[in-house]
Amino acid sequence: MSTALAEQIAQLAATVRYHQYRYFVLDDPLLSDPEFDVLFAQLNALEEAYPELRSPNSPTQRVGGQIAERFAKTPHPTPMLGLANAFSPGELVAWRERLHRLLSTEQRSQLRYVVEPKFDGLTVVLHYTQGSFVLGATRGDGEYGETITANLRTLRTLPLQIPADPAATTPPARLVARGEVYVDKADFEAFNQQQRAAGERTYANPRNFAAGSLRQLDSHISAARPLKLWVYQALVADPPLATQNDALRYLHTLGFPVCPAVHSFPDDGFDQLLDYVMAFGRSCQQLPYEVDGLVVKVDSLAMQAELGFTGKDPRWAIAYKYAGTEATTRLLDIVVNVGRTGAVTPNAVLEPVSVGGVVVRNATLHNADYIHALDIRIGDQVLVKRAGEVIPKVLRPLPDQRTGQETPWSMPLTCPVCGATLSRPAGEAATYCVNNACPAQLVRAVDYFVGRTAMEIAGFGFKQAELFVEQGFIHDLADIYQLPWSQIRTLPGYGDKRVDKLQTAIEASKSQPVHRLLAALGIRFVGAVVAETLAQHFPNLFDLMDAEPEQLSAIEGIGPKIAATLHDYFAVAANRALIEKLARLGVQVAAAPPAPTAPTHSLAGLTFVVTGTLPTFSREETHAFIKAHGGKVTGNVSSKSSYVVAGESAGSKLDKALQLGIPLLDEPALRALAARADPSPPTVQTT
Repeated sequence: MSTALAEQIAQLAATVRYHQYRYFVLDDPLLSDPEFDVLFAQLNALEEAYPELRSPNSPTQRVGGQIAERFAKTPHPTPMLGLANAFSPGELVAWRERLHRLLSTEQRSQLRYVVEPKFDGLTVVLHYTQGSFVLGATRGDGEYGETITANLRTLRTLPLQIPADPAATTPPARLVARGEVYVDKADFEAFNQQQRAAGERTYANPRNFAAGSLRQLDSHISAARPLKLWVYQALVADPPLATQNDALRYLHTLGFPVCPAVHSFPDDGFDQLLDYVMAFGRSCQQLPYEVDGLVVKVDSLAMQAELGFTGKDPRWAIAYKYAGTEATTRLLDIVVNVGRTGAVTPNAVLEPVSVGGVVVRNATLHNADYIHALDIRIGDQVLVKRAGEVIPKVLRPLPDQRTGQETPWSMPLTCPVCGATLSRPAGEAATYCVNNACPAQLVRAVDYFVGRTAMEIAGFGFKQAELFVEQGFIHDLADIYQLPWSQIRTLPGYGDKRVDKLQTAIEASKSQPVHRLLAALGIRFVGAVVAETLAQHFPNLFDLMDAEPEQLSAIEGIGPKIAATLHDYFAVAANRALIEKLARLGVQVAAAPPAPTAPTHSLAGLTFVVTGTLPTFSREETHAFIKAHGGKVTGNVSSKSSYVVAGESAGSKLDKALQLGIPLLDEPALRALAARADPSPPTVQTT
């Protein structure tokens, strides 16, 4: 491969990376969207044509990767400790006095403070080597965090290569930074509304949302979440830095998103610092993101090191916390929404009330048990909270204010949309409509069915699902395969070329493996992994439909809850009719017969971890090759790993394999291992 081509791709990647930085971090784009799209498409096309020249830190690699089985632990270079809290100006003054007692007269004369927002998200630790992002972890227990590198790579505001502007400075040999992954209020509220409409999990507050999004084993899910990043501390820097202000400026120069709401005060300006803290508390609700206070730090890093820690808290920093925001209003009604999975969720309709500067009309009530446990009644005066949560919640009723006109509430027995009998599985708090053809579920169900992790129909998304259901073209999922194309061609924006592509993609999806179709049905608890497990035991969906719960729960990885859910789903006549209709329309509902020459089982009993880029195999092809020969693939290196298949840019998994003495294979060695007749592991060099 020519050096000139490699340099062209590297230069184009650097250019795209810089313009992403201008757009996502600085909010100051130099190119129009179409101009940027052209650059990105050029880079993507070159990398597709020459995948061996694609860098793991390429700007095209932010869509998520392989599904992890679990998160490995990684040690932090310095303890990630918490902060002591202050709840009044007097406590801040007392903290300053303690500093004065610990510092010399000369140090006190040089003492300065930095005041930063205390973000309400998930703390992350970011490792860079020679400018490349190599490792990301959660805070964990302060000494060890969970490795979530693949998920962090999907964040648009996290630079995969520093500096973002190569002309600004040279990359440090090593940098470890601390930051906070968060979500804007508007994005958080919109996401929860979508989840509620789809009958899926909602998040109580931004911190839970950030943590839940970054701890997904499938990084494609993280990539779809509206996460952002603030970076606020350089834990390890080469060369070393002198002050916190220096660190923030340096991080900003490298291309990290650094919050502009940072202020500095001299020690003799501590009264002004207190005024700022009080004023911030009155205005922080107007910020587009959630904060739960301020952090006051000693600016000098040398003084920080000298002051050290007391117990689990640094002496050189303190968090100032504000009281939560609550309000009282009347509960006018309780309504239920039906989501994609059929979950029927109760929500409070409130007399409008201002909570933390925001007018609240609706609040979550979680589930029927929550309502009954608190004895919440329609007409009650209720306490509503919105502190750290964009979506408010009803905390409790105020029974001493009852007039006798309040009405107890109970979950309806039938679906308010389709009339089907509702079901509440044993041991669960949620209630469900199990009619797959329920109109309230249909748009979300169609969107899920055509998605990338399901039937993967290119050009078919939520807008098409919404439009085709609205037009009456789709009444159940099988109608996707009998759309009235002549009518669709008359719709605005649906010319012949677009319709032909969509029609071709739908036709191609009929050949998707059975496990894809099973996952696409949107049955609760049946995601991609469970669907693949079920398809291995029931390659024909008609056999699966007739399976008893005992048969299902006997399968490793299929517990009683999943078995009961599957049995309930296929007990509904409409759902069975759906499978029959899909089969009539040509969708593959049974696995294809095995090839005449069955694959060998030369890798049976062996567990492999694949890392880096191989010469001819893609990552997916490598996994398929191993599985075709009877082997098992996992995402993390452990003492139970049989081999690590390592290619270019192998990274931390290679290091761990060497530490544990796990045998290494390159692609030729893997092929040779699979070709052997003796299934016992051979001796392989580990260095």
